[in-house]
Amino acid sequence: MGFFDKWEKGLAKTRAGILGRISGVLRGRNRIDEKALEDLEQILIEGDIGVETATKIIGDVRERLSRGEGALEEGIRDLLKKEILQFVVQEERRHHIPRDERPHVILVVGVNGTGKTTTIGKMAYSFREEGKKVLVACADTFRAAAGEQLEVWGKRAGADIIRQPMGADPASVAFDALDAAVARGVDVLMVDTAGRLHTKVNLMEELKKIHRVLAKRMDTAPHEVLLVLDATTGQNGLSQARMFAEAVGVTGVVLTKLDGTARGGIVVAVCQELAIPVVWVGVGEGLDDLVVFDAEAFAEGMLGS
Repeated sequence: MGFFDKWEKGLAKTRAGILGRISGVLRGRNRIDEKALEDLEQILIEGDIGVETATKIIGDVRERLSRGEGALEEGIRDLLKKEILQFVVQEERRHHIPRDERPHVILVVGVNGTGKTTTIGKMAYSFREEGKKVLVACADTFRAAAGEQLEVWGKRAGADIIRQPMGADPASVAFDALDAAVARGVDVLMVDTAGRLHTKVNLMEELKKIHRVLAKRMDTAPHEVLLVLDATTGQNGLSQARMFAEAVGVTGVVLTKLDGTARGGIVVAVCQELAIPVVWVGVGEGLDDLVVFDAEAFAEGMLGS
């Protein structure tokens, strides 16, 4: 399956819900009145784009319509795509690892159930496909299954795994892993962390400690702090993101299970309300079903070509 095909598949539920409802609002109309615009705004809000962003988008569409642009259904859809692109393209980036930065250290955070371990395996696979040497450290030493799950995914991805006995200090695990990554000439080191409830202050403090210890071993580490969010949780995921961003300065979001929700507008909400870029998106169960975020592919997948 090609890159754009994956986006089509991943946003199928979102596209079906949004396009169907837009068609219902616009069908048979000779002109787009204020009631139609209000209905379109509600569709965007219910697609989890966010109230403030949806209001801005419809405000811009209203202005464009006043200039005679996009009066028919297809035109309205094109206008909405342009507006959505405007809100997400600023945050878009291609994921790359600088050649002179070895190891590139990625701290991966997020609550349990978001698909964090699976995502790490998929990222490791993607890096391995690029010919990079990958090491994954299990700094979740409180959950018995964490290391075992990571080993399974590491083996599938062709990445080495470092883990210590249950109860070990997570920060020490991260420090030792970075030591090992330097010694082995690793290109990418990913550090998995515990994913317990984000409302617990001590858990945020633990992440801060891991962050400090990595920086102590290597001035520029971690180079990225990626937050794994479950797209099916919609707006609830934003509160998680704010907590993690305050604790460890999240640099990017990995949005999982996008194919399992009709509310794919959460991508826009993350970019706009949190000012954090979506870097990767999970669109299926396979090892290669984690794709680098692409604004145009997202807009096309969401509203159709």
